[in-house]
Amino acid sequence: MGLGKGKMFLIRGIRGATTIEVDTPEEVVEATRELLAVMVERNGIDRESIAAVMFTATSDVKSEFPALAARQMGWTSVPLLCFQEMEVNGALSRCIRVLMLINTDRNQDDIHHVYLRQASFLRQDIVE
Repeated sequence: MGLGKGKMFLIRGIRGATTIEVDTPEEVVEATRELLAVMVERNGIDRESIAAVMFTATSDVKSEFPALAARQMGWTSVPLLCFQEMEVNGALSRCIRVLMLINTDRNQDDIHHVYLRQASFLRQDIVE
């Protein structure tokens, strides 16, 4: 889905989340890479359509920036930003969340959000 000339595009958000078992740099990057790949595949998007990606991680994910996975995937011109989440009692631990903004002509209902591993419990209503 490239960005055609003369065509109007909207910015849509794709949500995703995953978890890691142990906070190591390798696990953070691998889990994030898996999540990003599934988000791209399920939504049929190409890198040129990605406007920006924001990553959040719970406070127990400290070994690596999740955005490193995107850089290793070749997303060198995509703006990336990492945040730390609020600490909320009872929240899912070792969780990495993503908000990917894409340029698209699709309706909001045509966007497929992705929740993997233990994060699938966060949105059981939309897990594929």
